[in-house]
Amino acid sequence: MNKAKIAVLVSGGGTNLQALIDAQKQGILLSGEIKLVISNKPGAYALERAAGAGIDTLVIDKKSCVDHAEFEQKLMDALAENGIDLIVLAGFMVILSERFTSAYPKRIINVHPSLIPSFCGEGFYGLRVHEAALKYGVKVTGATVHFVNEIPDGGEIILQKAVDIQDGDTPEILQHRVMEQAEWTLLPRAVEKVSKNIANE
Repeated sequence: MNKAKIAVLVSGGGTNLQALIDAQKQGILLSGEIKLVISNKPGAYALERAAGAGIDTLVIDKKSCVDHAEFEQKLMDALAENGIDLIVLAGFMVILSERFTSAYPKRIINVHPSLIPSFCGEGFYGLRVHEAALKYGVKVTGATVHFVNEIPDGGEIILQKAVDIQDGDTPEILQHRVMEQAEWTLLPRAVEKVSKNIANE
């Protein structure tokens, strides 16, 4: 069986990466295989998770690059060298340029911790998303997996899952519930769905 070769791009702890690794072990992610984990930050805990699962890792330190274009070129070179079919952004804190995203149409996936089009776009990441949802007073939030294009959080939606907001929620409590109830199940399902399409091409 042909499997899509997946690269996961990370910047931090790698909880969404762990969800993908677990999904691969459990046979939820069947049509694709994580071949490479790339971090823009040395020392990101996600790298340890990948190494523990026997997945190749690579650090492309953005700070050591002359500019954003050089950073993206190094990324593209690494993806090409490894024959990567699908790129998954899992807590990757770098906005990718149109030059990069247009090179991989419908081949880059991101998970965002709200129901797009609410609380998304530039500046909405991490706890800020949950702070905004609570401040606005919405009763339902959730997570969205979408394709990545040149507009932050602007690509076509693949899957969404709603999560209820509860009395007494803090941004931290809400963040964890959205991860547990939505992100960690949604992302593997979306990656499998897109991988299957790629593998059948």
